[in-house]
Amino acid sequence: MSAQTLTDTVVADLVADATAAPSMHNAQPWLFRYTRGDRTLALRADFERAMPAADPTTRALHVGCGAALLNLRVSAAHHGLSAATTLLPAPSDPAFLAAVRLDAGPDTPRDRPDEALRALHPAIADRHTSRYPFDEQPIPEDVRARLVSAARTEGADLAFLVPPHLETVLDLIRDAEGYDRGDPAREAEQEHWARFTKTDAPVDGIPDYAFGPRDASERAINRDFTGTGAPAGRARVLFERRPQLALLSTENDRPADWLSAGQAVERVLLTATLDAVSTSFATQPVEWPDLRWVLRDPVHGTGSPQMIIRMGYGPTGPRTPRRRLDRVLTIEP
Repeated sequence: MSAQTLTDTVVADLVADATAAPSMHNAQPWLFRYTRGDRTLALRADFERAMPAADPTTRALHVGCGAALLNLRVSAAHHGLSAATTLLPAPSDPAFLAAVRLDAGPDTPRDRPDEALRALHPAIADRHTSRYPFDEQPIPEDVRARLVSAARTEGADLAFLVPPHLETVLDLIRDAEGYDRGDPAREAEQEHWARFTKTDAPVDGIPDYAFGPRDASERAINRDFTGTGAPAGRARVLFERRPQLALLSTENDRPADWLSAGQAVERVLLTATLDAVSTSFATQPVEWPDLRWVLRDPVHGTGSPQMIIRMGYGPTGPRTPRRRLDRVLTIEP
């Protein structure tokens, strides 16, 4: 791709891929601004989509925007572009999360598109959060190693949980789900982002067709978007007895680390998708400060927990809605 072929259409394709990323409650808290003159895409936080009850520090918002940034980098590589990325380029402007300079300069190895990122591009369209049961088949060690390596490439650690730490984390997830039910502000936020398709035409949030079934054993770790009132006729099925969970952590816990965590999460998810591993999240205890730090392995755990990822073999989950590009992308001279 030559410099002359970076058209507005290509920019729109890049942003469409970026916005396929997951975010808390599918709030899609991002805005993009492309400046033709310097071929730079600015990623900005849309703080109107923040969740002050469940995410008062905007940590989760930054993680979601980091996931979108990773998709943008993958899409750039797919289009033959290098993407020189600067995190938090304007400290006085906390909404300005990243600047991505797009070039098609093959002159030096550093300027060439990242081939490892390019290989992840098919997974962007196929990655969907699955709140369905997975089977009991263990994820092979070579697949786990690839997922750990994917996180490490983006500066994060990924650890698959083993007993007794796994049982502790499962208890924390269920405790946090109960805490959420007892917090009216958090409950109201969750209800705000739940979409019932008989009455809504959703462009964001979690649509009812993506809620997934209830666990007949009442031990599932998926967030229950139906709240305290379950819709009539919702299926009840058995989930896996011992979920395969991985904890993603960063060394520090600042906005730049949250963005790096988001990029690592999405790189893990895309890598998992290419290996036919389905994924979902169990972030409830990460959202409670008194529970978040207990998530670390008491023997070997270090760093700051950022995400709990549930993995396994089963349904991939449905596609969830996205905002129109003209609502999230601005192109300037």
